[in-house]
Amino acid sequence: MPPVANPTLRQRRLGAELRKLRERAGLTVTQAASCLGVNQGRVSMIETGRSPVSADRVRTMASAYASADEELVNALAKMTGRKVRGWWDEYRDYLPVGLIDLAELEHYVTELRVALTLHIPALLQTTDHARAMLREAVPPFLPYELEHRLSYRIKRQEVLHRDGGLTYTALIHEAALRMQYGGAAVTRAQLTHIRELSERDNITVRVIPFTSPHFPGNGQSFDYAVGPIPQLDTVQLDTEHTGCVFLDAEAQLAQYRALADRMEACALDPDSSCQFIERLARSI
Repeated sequence: MPPVANPTLRQRRLGAELRKLRERAGLTVTQAASCLGVNQGRVSMIETGRSPVSADRVRTMASAYASADEELVNALAKMTGRKVRGWWDEYRDYLPVGLIDLAELEHYVTELRVALTLHIPALLQTTDHARAMLREAVPPFLPYELEHRLSYRIKRQEVLHRDGGLTYTALIHEAALRMQYGGAAVTRAQLTHIRELSERDNITVRVIPFTSPHFPGNGQSFDYAVGPIPQLDTVQLDTEHTGCVFLDAEAQLAQYRALADRMEACALDPDSSCQFIERLARSI
């Protein structure tokens, strides 16, 4: 099969996990290639996501690497095959690759936990609020860039409404709720939109008020994407112009999982959060 010119985040992650299995087995690329009966280049291309790999090949590699983690191997086998073309590919020529990877990530995960300090989570934004926010970028987006990013952001929100909708928990600091992007009317509509979405079974919104005696993480914002097994979770750190930073090392996942837990512990419960948002909307 010909090499993949631009491997997706999912393909790169599969390759990286196979590399971890090889390294845990104490094998070099040369030794792994010899065990598998392929050349070194093929192993390297698989590990960088540039060579498509079948589920059978993944199981063969796991066996050669003496991996006894059946749950992980099964999960990796399900990540195989050629790149699936999704709606996000329409934006590949217009947006940073990190944003394309983010949409793909959201498509495949089963649960998202997001923590925001100064911004409303992208998947909960109204079109007017999102446009007002994007206009504040420095340096500013050109008009066509802004429209591409806006339509992309709104399109991402479909994951919340699909069949068997994505389980979504948003931890939002009061500061983010009080930012009046677009003015008072846009802000009231945005707060009402969040409250209405929080009534969906798959969406939980929890507010961290200014009065909370604790605020772990020093205001850091992040998305924690839950994979099919904990080893395949992903943390996403957002940067508006350059795209996203993705973290998946074991220590990093543990750090952000603990941070999300601590932030959730100091947030209002869902009902109190809903009432908080309603009062805030009426006060604007």
